[in-house]
Amino acid sequence: MRIVAALGGNALMRRGDKPDARTQIDNVKRAAKALAALAEEHELIITHGNGPQVGTLALESANDERLSEPYPFDTLGAETQGMIGYWLLQAMQNALPGRHVASLISQTLVLSGDPAFNNPTKFVGEVYDEATARALAAERGWTVKPDGAHWRRVVASPKPQRFIETRMARILLQAGAVVVCSGGGGVPVIRNAKGKLEGVEAVVDKDLTAAVLAEHLEADALLILTDVDGVRTDYGTPQEKRIDRATPASLRALDLPAGSMGPKVEAVCRFVELTGDMAAIGRLEDATEIIDGTAGTIVTAGGDYGGPEDIHPPMPGLMFPRHQQF
Repeated sequence: MRIVAALGGNALMRRGDKPDARTQIDNVKRAAKALAALAEEHELIITHGNGPQVGTLALESANDERLSEPYPFDTLGAETQGMIGYWLLQAMQNALPGRHVASLISQTLVLSGDPAFNNPTKFVGEVYDEATARALAAERGWTVKPDGAHWRRVVASPKPQRFIETRMARILLQAGAVVVCSGGGGVPVIRNAKGKLEGVEAVVDKDLTAAVLAEHLEADALLILTDVDGVRTDYGTPQEKRIDRATPASLRALDLPAGSMGPKVEAVCRFVELTGDMAAIGRLEDATEIIDGTAGTIVTAGGDYGGPEDIHPPMPGLMFPRHQQF
């Protein structure tokens, strides 16, 4: 199978952790163990979040008196791709001796007229109390909004339209490499008036980009891997229960918070609706069990999933997966 695995922010830094490199490297090493088990049996593409990391770099840039202006967010996004990509690259190489692993600096095409540019919603960076957040907003021209009990900076989050480096990722996969790409949702770019690619001040949602990435690379499965075991109904009540199997329609009917599970559900629903293949939301450490059908919330067009053979049932004369057909 060809699998796209999208790592939640918890794979790098848990809420409350200091943004030290050592803490994040240790977390990546733990994540690599679960991902290596997938890569031993399947083609694997890894993507990841970058919200805390890009926020930290933005704060450093804003406080650097040597700069006439802070670095733009597309450049900061590329910086985080290099940093996190290096951590994942090394951890996966150590977990899979002899296996090729590649990390791509990747761009995501968005539309210049996307209404998100007029209504920033994507949380980045550290958490603050309301007074500190408002003071920083006034000082630095930020937009800030409440994030649970805290306040954080928000930037525009336009919808991803296309993964620019699709052909390069395919070449690497066909060479047997594990591919790390589209980190942080990809570096957001538009086509300018001359038809050339140009970076924009935004952060693209990593889960929605993962769905676009999985679609363009003709993946057989999309896994949104986080720190919860799936989508739950009646959360926080005695009736709370995990949804084991679902269809896109049944998940879309749920009232889910826009800032947490909402984008993840939208991503898996989009992928299943457009491809007819399998997607799931679950814990990182349960990745192989999700593919086996024994963990997570698994979403299919019919709401049923019995395991890998449901994706690639035996067919006489079929020698290669669909993405290797010519």
